[in-house]
Amino acid sequence: SFLHLSIIHEEKALSLEVIRQAAGDHAFLNFQNNLSQTPLHLAVITNQPEIAEHLLKAGCDLEIRDFRGNTPLHIACQQGSLRSVSVLTQYCQPHHLLAVLQATNYNGHTCLHLASIQGYLAIVEYLLSLGADVNAQEPCNGRTALHLAVDLQNSDLVSLLVKHGADVNKVTYQGYSPYQLTWGRDNSSIQEQLKQLTTADLQMLPESEDESSESEPEFTEDELIYDDCLIGGRQLAF
Repeated sequence: SFLHLSIIHEEKALSLEVIRQAAGDHAFLNFQNNLSQTPLHLAVITNQPEIAEHLLKAGCDLEIRDFRGNTPLHIACQQGSLRSVSVLTQYCQPHHLLAVLQATNYNGHTCLHLASIQGYLAIVEYLLSLGADVNAQEPCNGRTALHLAVDLQNSDLVSLLVKHGADVNKVTYQGYSPYQLTWGRDNSSIQEQLKQLTTADLQMLPESEDESSESEPEFTEDELIYDDCLIGGRQLAF
């Protein structure tokens, strides 16, 4: 739309005037381009928090997702714009904010996951203060923000997450605790910190599965994999 273009080209005065005239017109303000981006997405992408603030006041929806499943807050967290994150959360109703904080994009990441991956400690701490779930797991493999911090070898992030109640005994869908992910990594301080908090059974690496324990296939190559018709207990002859 015309509003999309004015924001992309950072025509501030023009954007503000269009927003003023369109206030309350939710269909126009939340119109999505061919990448499913609303004007609010673009205001965040182009780092224009003042425009984002006016869009929210005029009626833009913070929960709308783009083609990657990102809300504007996901993008702000990924880009590391604390001011944009602050604006977006300040003008969001509490029940809507909780839904956005819990929402995952199409890669399975919450806003907290994205901020953690990028190492934006201030944003991580701010999101946690708003009620973001510190133990939220990625749908694909079950990693929490703490698992991600260990993967990234970010000791400051590990300390911050533990301080805010991260569960050191939470395991991925493959059964790995954050401490178990420290094996073979260079940062010994992370390993020492987590070892003191992790239960003994989650400190050793899981044993590999015994191949003999795998279940036998339901059918052998010589068996039929469909039901035949029986009459009097005998198969039909053709």
